[in-house]
Amino acid sequence: MDQENYLPVFARYQVVLETGEGPYVYDNEGKKYIDFLGGIAVNVLGHAHPKLVKAVADQAGKIIHCSNLYYTEEQARLAKTLAALSGLDKVFVGNSGAEANEGAIKLARKYGKTIAADKVEIITAEHSFHGRTLATLTATGQPKYQKGYEPLPGGFKHVPFNDIAALKQAMSDKTCAVMLEPIQGEGGVNIPDPDYFTEVRALCDTYGALLILDEIQTGMGRTGKMFAYEHLGIKPDIVTLAKGLAGGVPIGAFIATDKAAAAFGPGDHGSTFGGNPLACAAANAVLKVIEDEKLLNNAQAMGEYLVTKLNALKDKYPALITAVRGKGLIVGAKLTRPGRDIVNECMKEGAIINCTAGDVLRFVPPLNITKAHVDEVIEILDAALAAV
Repeated sequence: MDQENYLPVFARYQVVLETGEGPYVYDNEGKKYIDFLGGIAVNVLGHAHPKLVKAVADQAGKIIHCSNLYYTEEQARLAKTLAALSGLDKVFVGNSGAEANEGAIKLARKYGKTIAADKVEIITAEHSFHGRTLATLTATGQPKYQKGYEPLPGGFKHVPFNDIAALKQAMSDKTCAVMLEPIQGEGGVNIPDPDYFTEVRALCDTYGALLILDEIQTGMGRTGKMFAYEHLGIKPDIVTLAKGLAGGVPIGAFIATDKAAAAFGPGDHGSTFGGNPLACAAANAVLKVIEDEKLLNNAQAMGEYLVTKLNALKDKYPALITAVRGKGLIVGAKLTRPGRDIVNECMKEGAIINCTAGDVLRFVPPLNITKAHVDEVIEILDAALAAV
């Protein structure tokens, strides 16, 4: 049915996933897999967490959608919580990461024009990933995603990630924003130097530009703190979220300072489905579980354990693994060869991971995993590396 009727834009594995519980999923033939991809950093609570299931079921029995012409308690509660957690001021809730980044781009452009008519340029990084809409794929610093969609929207520049000199050269009074991921996920789990973002923040202040941090993948406790920028000692003007925010229910959000948010007024932005009570109830439940179950601490501890285990494999297979890098539970293992066959072998043996940037094995499991779950995946990966 899928091959006959669905647009052929995904290179799918020949598996039909049917149910899940905790860090495990099961296919329609009953085979069990341990899921260390987590829906690509989405399922922060794993599968079928009882408190998330209850929140979604309860809200579905009340009201699912009513449009943003009216107030809803779940949306107001979510906005209050996100503002408090982020240290920023105003929240907008949409449906996806791409929408969150689109909103941030729109707000930055509108803000820039309150200063000067030509203050509209946005600088992003090479190897970044910001979404699949025309504006966000233009912001994405990977030409493979842009090919065939020309002409692309204007006003974007790309510079090498973690190169402050290149960013300084690219900035001018026309720069309205710099948009970066604290850790590049799709680009290969690339981690910047410790002082890079301090200098980025200073450059933005010098040029009166907004700093937008795309935390679609790194936010929601993924790095051991709620937001990755908490590790950096800086604060952005806008931060974007999606993926893990509602534990699998589609949602996206951007959070802005009052200074940036003042550029928007009624009618400047909107969404029919964005911030609906169902998605917001799910997000509120996820945030409560992260707090109650101390998952930030667990993500940090399990991330360190996973890195230790992967480094042991690096020592065992030096001809295959050259580096292990990450923060919390966003971890990559750099290979000397394409990783697709290793991912396939792991899948065959019951472990779900993926390969990004062609040669980086990526691990973004639920935040509530245990050492036993890490050991299970490492054992399968060990066998897969031995087999290639």
